[in-house]
Amino acid sequence: MPQNTSGKLKIFLGYAPGVGKAKVMIEEARRRNSRGENCVVAIISDEDRLMVDEDLQSGLEYVQPLTFSYAGTEGKEINLPEILRLKPHTVCVDNLGHVNVTGSVHGKRWEDVDELLRKGINVIATMNVESLESLNDDIFEITGKRVVATVPDQVFHHADEVELVDLTPKALRNRIKRGEVVPPGEIESALNGFYSEVKLNALREMAMREIAHRVDEDLIAWRKKERIARPWQTSDRVLICISPTKSSLRLIRRGWRLAQKMQGEVKAVYVEESKHSEPTQILKDDFTLCERLGIPTETLHGEASEAILKYVQENNVTQIILGHSERTKIQEFLKGSLLLELAKQLKTVDILVVAS
Repeated sequence: MPQNTSGKLKIFLGYAPGVGKAKVMIEEARRRNSRGENCVVAIISDEDRLMVDEDLQSGLEYVQPLTFSYAGTEGKEINLPEILRLKPHTVCVDNLGHVNVTGSVHGKRWEDVDELLRKGINVIATMNVESLESLNDDIFEITGKRVVATVPDQVFHHADEVELVDLTPKALRNRIKRGEVVPPGEIESALNGFYSEVKLNALREMAMREIAHRVDEDLIAWRKKERIARPWQTSDRVLICISPTKSSLRLIRRGWRLAQKMQGEVKAVYVEESKHSEPTQILKDDFTLCERLGIPTETLHGEASEAILKYVQENNVTQIILGHSERTKIQEFLKGSLLLELAKQLKTVDILVVAS
């Protein structure tokens, strides 16, 4: 999502479904409407309708979604043509990470929002922290669920405003027990599964960290704008070493988040040892993720350790992110270990080896 979009984006961030993001968003829209901003509702997830129907009937126009059917699946998606015809000042969009039904103009709901912003329409939207692309592996470790409906981190970080919608895990679990979040037949399994107090506490902490990081970003941007020298150094440079034979998606996400926490630069490289080798599907997937996260990539040539050593020394790299070696002990004896060689030659560079 480009930074110079005409419309402005505000995101209400939650740590789990049921904290009340949609209701807070509708309340915000009603306040804006009372100030003459002409707010309309583009889409509200079915599970949120019970909580906000009363609000929708109180002065807010609801643009009826388009219905698509594909392979026996029916879904309602944002009616982009009608919204663009109406040209409202602000549009409410629930669940930014939603995957659209096949047949829609765009594959993801955040892409619908991107188009509205580019057309000069403001958007207020909701999303859960689990939808952030770079957190995909961490969310899987906590919940055991692999999230497919992801939002690129750039969309989140380029938003004009982000507000945390918070609720204690105990209060959320009480909502579930009252049948306000999941159907009655699913309450017990929900409380023992995704909505267990331990998991909710972990997700809530992640959401709070994202908001804290967002505050840091805003502070740095303000200091730059006001030409105020920062009281800390931001010289860390993270290098992610992509493997052409083994998926590096986890590696890339970890490296990106490390660089964000250190307020440093991040780049990704892979070493092409054969001049005529073609990019594998694994590499294409890695490059695609790098593009989504805004990580510059570069192809090096030659023997792996020599190429990486040269790059690190020429570019003042301070952190290297590697995956576990796939070589056997015999192969490492004959060809050497990349990790050991880098550690031997680079005494002032930190090296992080990420688990598969």
